[in-house]
Amino acid sequence: MVGKVTSAEVAERAGVSRSAVSRVFTPGASASPATVAKVRQAAAELGYRPNAIARSLLTGKSRIIGLVVSYLDNHFYPGLIQALSHALQAEGYHILMFMAAPDGHDAVEVVEDILDYQVNGLVLASVTLTSDLAERCRALGVPVVLLNRRQGDDDELAAHSDNFAGGKIAAERLIGRGARRIGHLAGWSGASTQQEREAGLRAGLEAHGHALFAREAGNFSADGAREATRALFSGARRPDALFVANDFMALIAMDTLRYELGLSVPGDVAVIGFDDVPAAAWPAYGLTTVRQDTALLTERTLALLLGRVDGPAAPLPVRLVARQSG
Repeated sequence: MVGKVTSAEVAERAGVSRSAVSRVFTPGASASPATVAKVRQAAAELGYRPNAIARSLLTGKSRIIGLVVSYLDNHFYPGLIQALSHALQAEGYHILMFMAAPDGHDAVEVVEDILDYQVNGLVLASVTLTSDLAERCRALGVPVVLLNRRQGDDDELAAHSDNFAGGKIAAERLIGRGARRIGHLAGWSGASTQQEREAGLRAGLEAHGHALFAREAGNFSADGAREATRALFSGARRPDALFVANDFMALIAMDTLRYELGLSVPGDVAVIGFDDVPAAAWPAYGLTTVRQDTALLTERTLALLLGRVDGPAAPLPVRLVARQSG
């Protein structure tokens, strides 16, 4: 069995010191272009790979960011995670992703597991954080950023969009297009995103002298969205417009309306979603939606993780993307 190549052997082959080899393979460390070229060539010839785990034990920095996600069904999250991963890699960090239960009841256990990996930061995507766990993370010096969710704590770090404004934009759009019986297909009531989007919708309706016509909860799930759509349109007087708490449910609602209930979108029912996932722009859907800016969310998350923002940050702007559905 061939023995493992050491940094000393690479240094000898490259004609440099061991510390020079260490600098070449340490993110953020400085080394001249000539040294980098010699060390990487020697490493390639010898088949050397640096031991990131050993380096983290010496430096106390794993350069790993823990990410907890409760579900990936929503097409908004894969794109957001990809953008965040690329941004972190550009800063010399990598993501260690864990899945929590859809209702987040095991989030505490999942975060406890992640902390065992000596992560340098935590991102919780649509997962809440208990006060005890938040205190423990602070004691360990591990920043925790809530992504697309907030809890309202004074000292929390949260990257989130202006969901209230988005709900209000949706109401104004539907009223402006002549809708009078506006229904709401809601997500999970415990989510700040749902609470704020619905509050914005109701405020927008009230500002124009309207009240919410009907409401059913789909809880951000596929089955839930189908059942909620059926319930909303089961009576004699049906909504003539629907604001859905996210695009994932909106696309399912549109399929249910068209192919199960025989209704036309937008002829019989106008539909507006929230997020602007890629499928929203597909010709089969043409979903009008409130767009969250993935680039801004990524930038804000990175800034909070790396201490480039002091204190709570304002919600990020959203905008309407008008297509054929509403």
